[in-house]
Amino acid sequence: MQESVISQDILQKGEERGKKQEALQLIMRQLTRRFAVIEPKIEQQIRTLLIAQLEELAEALLDFSSQSDLVNYLPQPNQED
Repeated sequence: MQESVISQDILQKGEERGKKQEALQLIMRQLTRRFAVIEPKIEQQIRTLLIAQLEELAEALLDFSSQSDLVNYLPQPNQED
């Protein structure tokens, strides 16, 4: 039996949420290992990133030497284009 478009969409969204959750967990473990404590405000900002942004952050954080590098890397809230 073929899956309906709706059930395929639900599965895809679930997979995306799972992928994002895994990326978040890994990045937060890496950041905690590097900097010991991550401010809740910064963690919340990281949680708002899209999967592609999280993947880019995972690579960029290898070059961070301080938490200020992380803050400077993250998009600034209420930043207008």
